[in-house]
Amino acid sequence: MSRQQLCQYLDEYLSVGQFKDYAPNGLQVEGSDTINTIVTGVTACQPLIEQAIALNADAIVVHHGFFWKNEPDVITGMKHKRIKALITNDINLMGYHLPLDAHPEVGNNAQLAEKLGLVEVSVCDSVPQNLLWQGKLSVPMSPAQLAELLHNTLDKAPLHIGSDKTISSLAWCSGGAQDYIDMAVHLGVDAFISGEVSERTYHAAMEQDIHYFAAGHHATERFGVKALGQHLSDKFGITSHFVDIVNPV
Repeated sequence: MSRQQLCQYLDEYLSVGQFKDYAPNGLQVEGSDTINTIVTGVTACQPLIEQAIALNADAIVVHHGFFWKNEPDVITGMKHKRIKALITNDINLMGYHLPLDAHPEVGNNAQLAEKLGLVEVSVCDSVPQNLLWQGKLSVPMSPAQLAELLHNTLDKAPLHIGSDKTISSLAWCSGGAQDYIDMAVHLGVDAFISGEVSERTYHAAMEQDIHYFAAGHHATERFGVKALGQHLSDKFGITSHFVDIVNPV
């Protein structure tokens, strides 16, 4: 398929126009006009680009792309090396940040719910752009049992803050969403899951008597872009390779 067709489809499928974001969503670096093979990954880092080159990819589709707000405008150093590799090898780079968190099918939060086997899943209207989700465990669990489920699902041991009270209901938002914990408290759920944790999160969880699980920024955002690549492969017959570059954060 053509680059234009793929970009147009992704912009529409992920409802890009509905989001106010911290980086441009869509095509970020232009490459080949024709796309037969794509590589998907969480972040457009140098190792991912090198893997895409080795796989003869025409495009890379990521959750974390380039050109974030408040980063330096100049293309030097690490940024120059990355962009040079893309242009030299005629590889398109497409990034989808908040649209890939919020999508109801291939989004990071939807995929987390599916992988964890959650039930009665819904989007919380109190948070803009469909970024905070809530649901229930199919069977109530102890904190240790939920931590084990997260570890087995995400291949990363989470940090747990809280008591030993049983958990039935929870809210979650992938990535750096630790400050949604107060909104999770307002929802009345037993636990809140996000990717990252801050020093203040400990006090917010303990003083408001809610379980908090920091499950990893990278770990909680692997499934969305992988599902998106599979969706594109199923729909258009293009080859899709998910490449997971290890990141413990």
